[in-house]
Amino acid sequence: MTRLLIAAGIALTVSLFGTKLLIDWLIGHRIGQPIRDDGPDGHHTKAGTPTMGGLAIVAAIFLGYVISDFYNGIYTRTGIIIVLTICGAGLVGLLDDWLKVTNERNLGLNEKTKSIGLLVVAVGFSVAMVVFTDVHTELAFTRFDRPGWDLGPVGWVIWATALIVASSNAVNLTDGLDGLAGGSAIFASAAFAVIAFWTFRNPDIYDVAHGLDIAVIGATVLGATTGFLWWNAAPARIFMGDTGSLALGTAIACMALATKTDLLLPIIGFLYVAETLSVILQVGFFKATGGRRIFRMAPVHHHFELSGWPETTVIIRFWIIAGLLAGLGLGLFYLDYVEVADVLSLPVGGRSS
Repeated sequence: MTRLLIAAGIALTVSLFGTKLLIDWLIGHRIGQPIRDDGPDGHHTKAGTPTMGGLAIVAAIFLGYVISDFYNGIYTRTGIIIVLTICGAGLVGLLDDWLKVTNERNLGLNEKTKSIGLLVVAVGFSVAMVVFTDVHTELAFTRFDRPGWDLGPVGWVIWATALIVASSNAVNLTDGLDGLAGGSAIFASAAFAVIAFWTFRNPDIYDVAHGLDIAVIGATVLGATTGFLWWNAAPARIFMGDTGSLALGTAIACMALATKTDLLLPIIGFLYVAETLSVILQVGFFKATGGRRIFRMAPVHHHFELSGWPETTVIIRFWIIAGLLAGLGLGLFYLDYVEVADVLSLPVGGRSS
């Protein structure tokens, strides 16, 4: 537990002060975010706000993990693979953000190039986990044997790759209001930190390799996003950009896959699922009906903005939804433990490994 607190504290400190330094540097070099012309009118005032703040988030996650390991820690293969994957996704986002600001338009990497970059990162994680760790290849809800449908190494690589790409893009879509993606990521990362730590405390039930290291990564993501939110809360002084959103979406998916709670991810990350579905439904309905729309604008947070909700109202209410669903996911995870503990006559409060 001490190492988790150290990791979170280091990540928060690096993110909090690193983001301020990044803001000053970006302003000094006149590097700001272009705003899409078809977005809500109120967003045009945000043009020129520094972006690429995800650099501070990724750096904080990396340093929080590396430095905290000096305290009775042992670098694990699972931990190293996840951290490198987060950095890889952040790099793809950084390239996209850099092209946007240098071209002074809201277009970075084209969709094909961006997708290939994310695909390479996701495949790298999936293959590395199968080759270098003892990860279970079952499709799982709360543990590897529930429901326990074995996909085999190849099937699991395909599944894991798809989940990472979907999660990173979902968080990217959610990142449209000040602090929305960062605030909701706090709930998701906290949930997976708890889940990972619980698997570490109960290895006979979960058989998760390197559960403590995964929990440490969850703590660093929590600390990094909290520190960044200090500057990203409305009205934002900096945006995380694709650098941050792709890294956070990747981190959340990697933790779900490593703890064998992949099917629990859509519940814990429900907000991201809802935002993505709103885009899919909007585009599909638009094409099927020749121009009619379900929402005023997608993703759905813009619909509520255009319906008259102030931006801060949308953000806080969406945070509440994210927190409630993350809590529901944790509740389902713990409920499964209670059932197993009752069968095995284990203490409901967990046990030390």
